[in-house]
Amino acid sequence: MFSSDYILALIVSFAVSVIFTLLIAKLAKHLKIVDSPDQARKVHLKPTPLLGGLAIFLSFNLVVFLYSFFTTDLLGDTISMRNLLGIFLGTLFLASGGFLDDKYNLKPKWQIVWPILSVLSVIVCGLGIDWVTNPFGEGIFYLNDYTFNVFWYGGFPYKITLFADIFTLLWLMAMIYTTKLLDGLDGLVSGMTVISAIFIFLTALNKGETLQSDVALLSMILLGVFAGFLVFNFNPASIFLGEGGSTMAGFLLGSLSIVSGSKVGVTLMLLSIPVLDFIWTIIRRLLDRRSPFSTADDLHLHFRLLRVGFSVKQAVFFLYAIAVVFGVTIYYLQDYGLGFWSFSALAIIVFMLIMAYIYRKKKRENKLLTEGK
Repeated sequence: MFSSDYILALIVSFAVSVIFTLLIAKLAKHLKIVDSPDQARKVHLKPTPLLGGLAIFLSFNLVVFLYSFFTTDLLGDTISMRNLLGIFLGTLFLASGGFLDDKYNLKPKWQIVWPILSVLSVIVCGLGIDWVTNPFGEGIFYLNDYTFNVFWYGGFPYKITLFADIFTLLWLMAMIYTTKLLDGLDGLVSGMTVISAIFIFLTALNKGETLQSDVALLSMILLGVFAGFLVFNFNPASIFLGEGGSTMAGFLLGSLSIVSGSKVGVTLMLLSIPVLDFIWTIIRRLLDRRSPFSTADDLHLHFRLLRVGFSVKQAVFFLYAIAVVFGVTIYYLQDYGLGFWSFSALAIIVFMLIMAYIYRKKKRENKLLTEGK
């Protein structure tokens, strides 16, 4: 493939996303599926249409369909039609559950059903993490030793691979809930998805033993779709991702990292600050004897930034910048032998520095308020 092919895919997916986003925004207003600023954690000032996940679902799958059936560019050595079927079914489940949640505000125990169904759909369709590199040194851990065929169709087995599927389930659920919890500020999740797609694209073209042109093309489609949506989702947003869109971002990034065969670590580091915030949220809720999947609160990192004086745009650009710095770091330094623990230590240090800054600034503000009284 030539560079012009990737640019064309970007333009097509961007244009399709813009069109569907405009149409879905009008549909959401007509159906009165809007998010009203009636809670403390909501920072928007007027009712804003939801159902952004439906726009992402329609845009992404339409462009993938066009490239799958009218060109040979997307179905290469890495991506199979079964993989794309699984991703389609997964996004269909998330779009359906997202519509219901945006409309009826489902309880957390019902919200989790749709992510689980989406993950199971890609696993059944053959998408899985068959091996991981040893984080403690050299070598590879293979996860596909125990396999059970569920059924055969079209000459291909649809199977369960015990350890690989468990690892895949945990990875995709973590990605889904990371972007779900991250979706608290205008344009934050959409922009982070765009940044992640850019670096997966660059890695697919320039890193590794083989050129992954099909992975690069799918990354460019994902980039174009979320960039088109971001036009309307950036502050002040005229449409929100909603439940379906916020979960779909993590699902698509996680699935893309798996189908590429080697981008799980790259994706994890690009989203390392949101992932650490997700882990801290789970720990915090368990310490408070609450369900880790309970109703969202205003204690996430992006809301803490607002409370110490960041504007919405400043907080969003700050988190964008960290993701870009991490992406550049991974892209250039992984050739020098820096592995999992090095990058993980870097992410943890940065996260702790941010939290320390927030704590000190909040403490100083409280002290000034006390002295003022």
